[in-house]
Amino acid sequence: MATTDLVNPPSPSLPLQDRVAIVTGSSRGIGKAIAIHLASLGAKLVINYAINKDQADLVAEEINSCCSDTNPHATVVQADISEPAQVKLLFDEAERVFGSQVHVLVNSAAISNTKYPTIANTSVEDFDRVFSVNCRGTFLCCREAAKRVKQDGGGRIILLSSSSVGALRPNSATYSASKAAVETMTKVLAKELKGTGITANCVAPGPIATEMFFNGRSEEQVKRVVEVCPHGRLGETKDVAPLVGFLASDAGEWINGQVIRVNGGYV
Repeated sequence: MATTDLVNPPSPSLPLQDRVAIVTGSSRGIGKAIAIHLASLGAKLVINYAINKDQADLVAEEINSCCSDTNPHATVVQADISEPAQVKLLFDEAERVFGSQVHVLVNSAAISNTKYPTIANTSVEDFDRVFSVNCRGTFLCCREAAKRVKQDGGGRIILLSSSSVGALRPNSATYSASKAAVETMTKVLAKELKGTGITANCVAPGPIATEMFFNGRSEEQVKRVVEVCPHGRLGETKDVAPLVGFLASDAGEWINGQVIRVNGGYV
């Protein structure tokens, strides 16, 4: 652990005090909830978006409006995580704006095929589109984070998968396969980071009531998903964010190389 961390340890009430976190895909949905939660724990945030600038700005404004000082606690960066130069830009901007190495990377950005086709009816173009973000994007984020996340204390890489990898429902092959790759990368990365003090874990939510989940699903399809869950409801973003916050904190240090399914018993 660095000397500065020993002299000025984070307070129990703000376990991520002044630590810098990048949350990809944080203009909406689960990523937004994670970014706001990490900020409530004291972190300084890079809010990343690919398309939704207005929504990303609102997330940053919400975080900054809650801070008592005038220094920015959240900044907005557009980046397509499937492009290496743009992933590098995320880290460059975090270091420039906050004058610090990145402590936490949360890769939440993802897309799905809202047609929900069978394998036989999945086009190569749709397959490549999903894998370009969910798999290639995760690889690029992991590669950059492995080189640049702070070592020797507080370094965290947290990737989002999906409980669909465990459920293996029909009409979800491309999305589930892309997320299975994320889970594999997580376990390998944790071993490759031996000696750095950086942990790598994967959070795999079940069905969460977000725009991405509802897009392309009928009311009847949503009802069937709800019926599968023992709690009889869809998950909410607030069911996921606290787990990510824990993994990002010092208290989560002994959890490493794990895939944690947070789904209310869906799988």
